[in-house]
Amino acid sequence: MQIIDGKTVSEQLKAQFKQKIDLITKTGRAPGLAVIIVGEDAASKVYVANKIKDCEQIGMKSVHCRLKEDTTKEELIEAINCFNADPTIDGLIVQLPLPKHLDENEILSHIDVHKDVDGLSAYQTGRLALGIPELKPCTPSGVMELLKAYGISVAGKNAVIIGRSNIVGKPMAFMLLKDNATVTVCHSRTVNLTEITKAADILVVAIGRARFVTADMVKPGAVVIDVGMNRAEGKLCGDVDFEAVKEKVAYITPVPGGVGLMTRTMLMANTIKAYELYGK
Repeated sequence: MQIIDGKTVSEQLKAQFKQKIDLITKTGRAPGLAVIIVGEDAASKVYVANKIKDCEQIGMKSVHCRLKEDTTKEELIEAINCFNADPTIDGLIVQLPLPKHLDENEILSHIDVHKDVDGLSAYQTGRLALGIPELKPCTPSGVMELLKAYGISVAGKNAVIIGRSNIVGKPMAFMLLKDNATVTVCHSRTVNLTEITKAADILVVAIGRARFVTADMVKPGAVVIDVGMNRAEGKLCGDVDFEAVKEKVAYITPVPGGVGLMTRTMLMANTIKAYELYGK
């Protein structure tokens, strides 16, 4: 069994990004990322602070806009439009979740698709589905980078995804298909789930249920990618029962220290790509 170390891969990629930005800034401006956060969600505040640190580490411009909990739809859209129009901002994200009075899909639809570094707009999702991706969703992109870093080919493999969200499950399926895996997407209505997961060469779990995947659900020698982030007994854990499963598989990601770090790293990658495609 080998643990897939997201921290090491993340640091290696960020070192490459820093070298690229150092070259860029010799003759021009640094790529810029803007983050809008609405309200006082504690987890969102931590996540945004980490994004700011990532930007500082690689020399990327970082701007964050904090809005009050009772911010209206019109005020938030106005803030989005200001960043859309700013030529020094290449990537723009609105931190989720939003307060309940704001419709996430409606709000996100106002982000310039060429600055959509979360890769979740209909435009970016459509390009991904057609096999001509531009700015890909960060979490599944991070998964693919981890597989690449460890020399794990997905071509011809039986890949199973548990979870069908727009953020992870669906784009993960498109990315695995593009690299020639045979893909099955499972969800809450899937019948005989264990029979399906036991046949997986590569198992990606993203359902938000602590330690849901147990050893009896996993094929010996499989690659297990745990996208979950839960808190149980006061500790962070994934969607996979790590201690039980790790002895049975060839590769596995830990929580924390696995996919989560890569999500932030791929946000940096998308911002640099948006700069290269549409900025300068």
